[in-house]
Amino acid sequence: MERTLRRYTHADMLLLAETDALRGTLSGPATMALLRRAFKVFGDAGYAHLAGMLARPPVQLAALECLRGRARQPGRYAPGGGPGWVRVDSVHQGDHDKVKGVYHVNAVDTVTQYQFTGCVERISERYLLPVLERLLESFPFVVHGFHSDNGSEYVNYQVAALLAKLRVEAFTKSRPRRSNDNALEESKNGSVIRKQFG
Repeated sequence: MERTLRRYTHADMLLLAETDALRGTLSGPATMALLRRAFKVFGDAGYAHLAGMLARPPVQLAALECLRGRARQPGRYAPGGGPGWVRVDSVHQGDHDKVKGVYHVNAVDTVTQYQFTGCVERISERYLLPVLERLLESFPFVVHGFHSDNGSEYVNYQVAALLAKLRVEAFTKSRPRRSNDNALEESKNGSVIRKQFG
């Protein structure tokens, strides 16, 4: 993938970010169609590199998402825009007949959108830490960063010690009452966890 990405320049990444901003970050296939159309139909030479993405759709989509990651996150949280920047949140399944339901711990990589979900009986370090460690070790790449909301189940010394043990470089959290700081995770909670598990 790194060899594929070397074909694209910083200007290409900025152009992709601009296209995403104008069109509202469409799906990968829709964005690729727009890029090709800008070059082939409207003759905009600036889109030449982006329009010439590899012919195999999975490679195209992976390259597109890596470029999006690089364009969106140039700062400390995702240097180089590669995978390994994980967002985590918990979702309570709800109560049934006055019995507390389980909590789903949802972990999503920002760039590749790999997603792993675990289940805990209670949100406490006794239950959460082993599941969190297993989730982070499940990713097929090195985890560099960990982002959560500012809930005490994640922002504590035990989780910080776990992340240090796993050699996770960055530990960030959302601002209070700003759910959009973790928008990717919140959308996955709705579209995957609540839809699949209730």
